[in-house]
Amino acid sequence: MGDEQVKSKKVREGQSKLANQIRISYLLLLLPSIIFMVYAFYNLWKVNERYDEMLGSVVAASEFSLDFKEDFDYETYLVIVGNVTLENSKIPTYLSAARKIVTRLEDYTDDGDNKKRLESVAKYLDNLEVYIQRIQSNMEYDDRYEDNITIWENDVQIVTSLIQETINEYVYYENKQIQTAQIEAKKFYLDIVKIMGVIFVFMILFVALLSFWGPLWITRPIEKQVKSEQKQLRKAEFELLQAQINPHFLYNTLDAIVWSAEAGNQKQVVSMVGSLSDFFRSSLNKGKEIVTIREDLQHVRSYLEIQQIRYQDILSYEIDVPEEIFDYTVPKITVQPVVENALYHGIKNKRGGGKVIVTGGDLGDFIQLTVKDDGIGMSQERLKEIRDSLAKEKPEDNTIYGLFNINARIKLSFGEEYGIGIDSTEGVGTIVNIRLPKILTEIVKK
Repeated sequence: MGDEQVKSKKVREGQSKLANQIRISYLLLLLPSIIFMVYAFYNLWKVNERYDEMLGSVVAASEFSLDFKEDFDYETYLVIVGNVTLENSKIPTYLSAARKIVTRLEDYTDDGDNKKRLESVAKYLDNLEVYIQRIQSNMEYDDRYEDNITIWENDVQIVTSLIQETINEYVYYENKQIQTAQIEAKKFYLDIVKIMGVIFVFMILFVALLSFWGPLWITRPIEKQVKSEQKQLRKAEFELLQAQINPHFLYNTLDAIVWSAEAGNQKQVVSMVGSLSDFFRSSLNKGKEIVTIREDLQHVRSYLEIQQIRYQDILSYEIDVPEEIFDYTVPKITVQPVVENALYHGIKNKRGGGKVIVTGGDLGDFIQLTVKDDGIGMSQERLKEIRDSLAKEKPEDNTIYGLFNINARIKLSFGEEYGIGIDSTEGVGTIVNIRLPKILTEIVKK
């Protein structure tokens, strides 16, 4: 009886010792993993923090009015010809707003070259103030119209061009830094996967029961996280590029509404306010990223109604899309940037104006929407540059960011076989075809 008790006690002690050894083994296995995870999450946090700073820098730069040069030059000309006084003009507002944005950008960026670019922009703004003071002095002491025109042509317009080019360079190089951060983040994620693989092999040697399920259980969430993070980075870039479009369009539209109100055009004011409301309601669309063709075309219609009032002498449009395809899906804000390109790069640069036509149809295996304009078109060399840029991961040409954005969002949402095709003839016009899958709204909801 006593021997049995001793044996039982030894068994319990052996079991307790084995349990402790297993616990110690698990702790030894987990400790490197815990240390590594702390290190990994710290670095992820640093990467995301840096990315947020760069993103904030580009967002702030995007607030710099894309029409600054055109608006400032035109307002200066109005002052010179005597249509408005300097005190009543928008010139002080333009300069003040530009300086505030430059100050914000100086706080964001830590790139030496971009800091120099911002210093150059600040000096250019100082020069503009000097030129405006000269123009005012000429008008006060001696109405030297020809001298003022010379200052406007040889000084003001050149400096505003330099400001616009410098800000565009700033945005371009900040975007390049974002791309570099993406590459570094991707490499870091891949390094994480590799190190985790080594840890898994080590665990296999000590824990036979986890030799199969353990690695799969751990690696799958990491792989999903890597893909999700990469997609979120790309999506943030696309949303940023879209945000560059909205501010100057809103400012110009509100200015047009004010002018119409001051002129007593009540019906026009009501129409523009309604169209602007519909435009932004469609833009927000309750946060949905995928909408129906009907909703996207309504967004386009609201945009064109506003622009036709602003450019009534040069713009006409037609939307002729059959209702049979209205319930098929499309990424939100797909057609409107193409129409905007047709207006600003095709119609506005053509003497006598032109027309934008939006059509669409069911082509059997896919849905196609087409935006056609009879603007200035482009040369075959320029057309090839645009097509080549659309095929790359990152466009080298700043002027096609809108088209690149749409093309990439369609491919990310539906696959590589869908996207944008473009054709153009110089002096005749441009055609942009948008190829979409035949996915109905109800399928997306399910």
